[in-house]
Amino acid sequence: MQKTILIVEDEKPIREMVAFALGRAGYDLVEAADVQEAFERLAEKQPDLILLDWMLPGASGIEFARRIKRDELTKDVPIVMLTARGEEEDKVSGLEAGADDYVTKPFSPRELMARIKAVLRRVSPETESPVLDVAGLKLDQESYRVTAADESVDIGPTEFRLLAFFMKHPDRVFTRTQLLDRVWGQNAYVEERTVDVHILRLRKVLAPSGYDGLIQTVRGVGYRLSAQ
Repeated sequence: MQKTILIVEDEKPIREMVAFALGRAGYDLVEAADVQEAFERLAEKQPDLILLDWMLPGASGIEFARRIKRDELTKDVPIVMLTARGEEEDKVSGLEAGADDYVTKPFSPRELMARIKAVLRRVSPETESPVLDVAGLKLDQESYRVTAADESVDIGPTEFRLLAFFMKHPDRVFTRTQLLDRVWGQNAYVEERTVDVHILRLRKVLAPSGYDGLIQTVRGVGYRLSAQ
């Protein structure tokens, strides 16, 4: 399954160089020039790894790293810092902020690829299955299919994304706002009521197989997926 990497770097030549190298290596690259844009990209799709520049306009990469490591939904995304600051004290600061590795500018594409592969091997083994499975309800992220007790489920694209998100975070409650941000994206101008509509549709397509009960309403809070 193709890995997605988010690069947060304000220097366009560096982004272009990294994009070329990652493209040749078979990665899918998402770009952001500052912290605000980076959060927008995160809301649209959670990457498998973040390449993060230390010095960014508005807010530093260190601040960004600390914020995403405090967020339950993004705390496990690995970070490789990119910076011209090579002193030991600076490296320690980056690692303490949550970075998994550190590449000092100028760097070669070959070195960067080696660091990325090493970090991804540590946090995401190659044997990881693209199929999500909760109590016999299976969602294949590569073939875009959902089966319930081995029977195919006819599901729409929004319900597919919503179900995939829930299955990646079982037994955790999400508010309507969190679901809008994570499934629809922060740039989607839709009302919170939209979440309720798609929850109903998701339950409807799961009902014939008896899996609609997995999608639970937590009164006054939001929704969760749970087999309990």
